[in-house]
Amino acid sequence: MPATRLHLVRHGEVHNPARVLYGRLPDYHLSRAGRAMAAAAADHVAELDRPVAALYASPLERTQESAEPFTERFGLVPELDLRLIEPTNVFEGTQMKRSLMNPLNWWHLRQPSLPSWGEPYTSIAERMLGIMGEAWDAADGGDVVMVSHQAPIWITHLRVAGLPLRHDPRTRRCALSSVTSFERVGDVWREVAYAEPAATGGAVDVGAV
Repeated sequence: MPATRLHLVRHGEVHNPARVLYGRLPDYHLSRAGRAMAAAAADHVAELDRPVAALYASPLERTQESAEPFTERFGLVPELDLRLIEPTNVFEGTQMKRSLMNPLNWWHLRQPSLPSWGEPYTSIAERMLGIMGEAWDAADGGDVVMVSHQAPIWITHLRVAGLPLRHDPRTRRCALSSVTSFERVGDVWREVAYAEPAATGGAVDVGAV
């Protein structure tokens, strides 16, 4: 029996005092507030009163740490999958505003529909739907939780909704520790819910690509 619902959970706030775009860089961990956000996301899924059969996470530290409350709640060890990871980005490790003030960097913005500054949106959508499909079929009933990042979750939302993948990253509806939920009928995915269970007011959220 396949899964019954799949939840894409974004990680919590990261300790990022320099406010750099951290992307795939190592050693970026959750802040104290970020751990509380992750716990709120796990509480939200638990309050849905649905059995959770499987837990997956991106291999980056912040997503593994955001998966820990789900392990505590549901007794599941997360399966790490590279397809859930943050996309590549040429601005990784920089302060974005400062980078955009340098005319030498404007070349990277030449084709936002791809985007030209990082991994193509189509590639992100394909890898996300690939792992989602595999996890859905592998589950023995119940729900699947996947802890990932803002861009992969938002791109999945756009693809499932049949919307253009090109977008302004500043317009994404994917808050820290948000939960975006999907169901699949046959081969067709549909989004069924979006929730922001964590208190994110005043959070530092400048590391997404």
